[in-house]
Amino acid sequence: MKLKRILFKVSGEALMGNRAFGHDPQAIEKICNQIISAHKLGCEVCIVVGGGNIFRGVSQAAEGMERVTADYMGMLATCINGLALQSALDKSGVDTRMLSAIPMNTVCEPYIKRRAARHLEKGRVIIFSAGTGNPFFTTDTAAVLRAVEMGCDAILKGTQVDGVYSADPKLDKTAIRYDKVKYLDVIKQDLRVMDQTAITLAKDNKLPIIIFSIKEEDALQQVVQGAGKFTIIN
Repeated sequence: MKLKRILFKVSGEALMGNRAFGHDPQAIEKICNQIISAHKLGCEVCIVVGGGNIFRGVSQAAEGMERVTADYMGMLATCINGLALQSALDKSGVDTRMLSAIPMNTVCEPYIKRRAARHLEKGRVIIFSAGTGNPFFTTDTAAVLRAVEMGCDAILKGTQVDGVYSADPKLDKTAIRYDKVKYLDVIKQDLRVMDQTAITLAKDNKLPIIIFSIKEEDALQQVVQGAGKFTIIN
């Protein structure tokens, strides 16, 4: 196994499948099956989930809503998604804990680094919700921050395409696919894999980012073993 401890970044849109918003039980089940497969290999799995399927703070702020309020609403949306993933994983027999950057003791545990590390030592899957707990930071930045704090080997981001391209391959058929790309090239070319704050934080801490397609049923398991098709940013 190439990666012993990972942070799996799941977008909110991945949870809604072909629906316009909300949750698709089949899409959630497919994602959970991938997590379970990687976990059974002995890989320690941390998860950060987005909230775009329920509420996207940036777009609402652009329409006139106060940015801080919009961002907090987006953080709460990630908690809803985290609970949905936790429920599906628990149902499959995987011991899971959700930790929130915003204290909500009746719903889940607050994020405490040592407590999170202890959960991993006990073989539990961890879901980090509510982003960083601060406005103006995306869940991509939260994912990098938590990965660095937890000493993860890499961030694995599941997307709709099988790696990083020079342009959107759905819109530009001449787009070039990269097997490897440097942090600075992602920033300079504005490849929009993650926001620049997240990329810079990963660069400063020498944390690899692996981009792969979440569509394949065993994609996460393959990437953890160093196989499959993906792009690595380092």
